[in-house]
Amino acid sequence: QVQLVESGGGLVQAGGSLRLSCAGSGRTFSMYAMGWFRQAPGKQREFVASISRSGGGSIYYAEFVKGRFTISRDDAKNTVYLQMNSLKPEDTAVYYCAADLRPAGWATFDLDYWGQGTQVTVSS
Repeated sequence: QVQLVESGGGLVQAGGSLRLSCAGSGRTFSMYAMGWFRQAPGKQREFVASISRSGGGSIYYAEFVKGRFTISRDDAKNTVYLQMNSLKPEDTAVYYCAADLRPAGWATFDLDYWGQGTQVTVSS
């Protein structure tokens, strides 16, 4: 069982930066591929980025965040991060952390564990 708690969301001006954190519980955190998704009002949830389990070495990004967002993990702290730079108003959404035992190149939202989400609002 893994519990995920996101933090770091907030209000930022366009062009600014935020770093989201997702803290996981349990001693098996390093076994899980981790990822970030987002859902804007009135829109479907969409994939943002994912990173393979400890030692896996694979990272995936949605096209709309490439070059602006960076995902990383610190297994000693049971935490995955999403550094978001050059934020745009269209990045406004609730951002969710997810964990799954399958490799990080997910093609599904049917993942093992989800956090409760953290709101990111980018003003123009």
